[in-house]
Amino acid sequence: MSVAVFGTIISLYSDFRGVEEDKIKLIKTLGGTKKDVLFKVIIPSNIPSIISIMKVNIGLSLVGVIIGEFLAAKAGLGYLIIYGSQVFKLDWVIMSIVILCIMATGFYQLLAYVERKFR
Repeated sequence: MSVAVFGTIISLYSDFRGVEEDKIKLIKTLGGTKKDVLFKVIIPSNIPSIISIMKVNIGLSLVGVIIGEFLAAKAGLGYLIIYGSQVFKLDWVIMSIVILCIMATGFYQLLAYVERKFR
């Protein structure tokens, strides 16, 4: 999780700070609160950025999980990759990688669907 969180926070912070000040002033002039500014201006204007960051984080998160399983696991796809390479079972290694690719593609397609719904 830490692989993806820090880059995401920095990226989102800079994107949130980049929202037009005029829109924020307009909401405040019309009597809006900070909550209104967040939910009616900042988040809607950054939805494309949030979705693109989530697409990048799919790969980073899967890599982080697999590396964690490489280091200290007794089960999981990362464990199968390491164990399969140690006992020369190439089919286990390849199948684990194929499953990871299918998972990443599924998550990416899910986010692409959400992105189409918001556009």
